[in-house]
Amino acid sequence: MREPAKNRKEIPGDDGKTVADMNVEGMPWYVPKRRNDPEEPETEPYRMNREEFRAFKWAAVKAGLLIALVFGTVFGLFIAFCDFIWFK
Repeated sequence: MREPAKNRKEIPGDDGKTVADMNVEGMPWYVPKRRNDPEEPETEPYRMNREEFRAFKWAAVKAGLLIALVFGTVFGLFIAFCDFIWFK
């Protein structure tokens, strides 16, 4: 099923890691896993240090405040439109 590695085209930026296993039961290319297949080693997730975590939290707060400001402004403009133009 798979092409040998020597016949494969080189894809720029491909590091060979599997992002999502496409071996799904019910698909025509499904191959059940065998007992002697080596499992892929799991990598430990990236851990942020204190400064990175603080910057991440501050960016999230700023994004939330920006969204709240936009919705508040639109709501205020709608109320002003209703008060001064529509219901006059």
